[in-house]
Amino acid sequence: MIIVVKNHPYRYDMENISEIFFPYEKIRVYEAFCDAEDPVTVVTGIEGDKLYVDAEIYNKHKCAERTADGETDRKSALSVLLYNTLSELLNVSYPWGLLYGVRPVRRMYALTDKYSEEQAKRIFREKYLVSSEKTELTARVMRSENKIIALSDEKSFSLYVSIPFCPTRCSYCSFVSHSIENASKLVEPYAERLVKEIYETGKYVSSLGLRLETVYFGGGTPTSFSADILSRIFKAVEDSFDMSTVREYTVEAGRPDTITRNKLMTLKNAGISRISINPQTFNDDVLKIIGRHHNADDTIKAFELARKCGFDNINMDFIAGLPQDSMESFKSSIDKGISLEAESVTLHTLSLKSGAYMAEKKTAFDSSSKDIVSSMVNYSNSALGENGYHPYYMYRQGKSLGNLENVGWCKKGRDCLYNVFMMDETHTVLAVGAGAVIKLKNQKTGKIERVYNYKYPYEYINDFDEIQRRKNRIKTFYSEYN
Repeated sequence: MIIVVKNHPYRYDMENISEIFFPYEKIRVYEAFCDAEDPVTVVTGIEGDKLYVDAEIYNKHKCAERTADGETDRKSALSVLLYNTLSELLNVSYPWGLLYGVRPVRRMYALTDKYSEEQAKRIFREKYLVSSEKTELTARVMRSENKIIALSDEKSFSLYVSIPFCPTRCSYCSFVSHSIENASKLVEPYAERLVKEIYETGKYVSSLGLRLETVYFGGGTPTSFSADILSRIFKAVEDSFDMSTVREYTVEAGRPDTITRNKLMTLKNAGISRISINPQTFNDDVLKIIGRHHNADDTIKAFELARKCGFDNINMDFIAGLPQDSMESFKSSIDKGISLEAESVTLHTLSLKSGAYMAEKKTAFDSSSKDIVSSMVNYSNSALGENGYHPYYMYRQGKSLGNLENVGWCKKGRDCLYNVFMMDETHTVLAVGAGAVIKLKNQKTGKIERVYNYKYPYEYINDFDEIQRRKNRIKTFYSEYN
């Protein structure tokens, strides 16, 4: 896809809006002039008081313009013009309109803080062309999140522990994750250095007088590790931090093929209060397609075993839009999750991160897959809402099917605090392990500074001294902050 930008500085916005309609295209942007050819070409421009869009998509062409006389927000006006032009050409519209970005709730909050909630919702609908349903969903999540955000103060922080290993790699996964079987030789040295990093991080926390609010073990699948290795890591956390202030302690036990009674009791004895057991789907055929080496019955057995081991706060993840999953199958999966009475259900929309491809004429104008995924998301929202769940956090990913959202739903009092703190960037998150990213937040200015660990386990193991050196930034950041 080619975008030509003439006489305006809104290149970033034009590219993001075009990506809504062509999420998997490689987009090339040119300033003022382009002699390259592409079956999908869009020209956006401003000439005096005229805004215009000239779009050609295969054999379809449309030129639209409007005057900008007295228009104070030309970026918004040109964005709407581009969105409407592509929407008409492709005969498709999206419930999030031209709103892009990971955190729609934060935008709603900023507008509410400046004006009022009703005014913020009006701007969502009229300026960003967001549907009434998505606007109301955003407002509901905002109100729920605000209660959790209020729990945090200047000294608060959360701890994230990265375990980037899984039994197998799912076909849709974009996270750094290694097959435990193929990378078995890395497990022990990785665990040794992770324990050391936890202890070193605890020293910084103690010297700075920070207060730990939540702990979250993610990955990967942390329960890919043996019970003995997990015990060592849990002990390091307990030894390194004051756990008396912790409001929530989560471990993702997402893959049922990693769950045993021994591991569950190890988690329980370490004080873990919340776990995830993630089916993604209860369709065995779809599980095989996405690379899962378990079946739906394994998930149910793992869930029931967790209940017997005393876990009363269990999350389940589902994905809308998995390959060859039907509407009927998806409904059955959501209904099964509800019948198991999971305390929280997180509904993701499939996001395809890699392998950009050129759209073909047929696929460019075919909205059937988008319609099915939209129906899946709508069904889950309706079914969960009708069965005592409320939406407590939300985020959006680029290249998601139908440009749709990911939403965490939970029963009363079962909101995942870490998810909200992390998504809102409420306070500092100290992260350990390969692929982990420390987020240091200055509460006075709102500034976020990131410190990156090495992405892959072998880098993390081989250059651990550099990881330790980078962690010195925690101390200097807070010195500057204070």
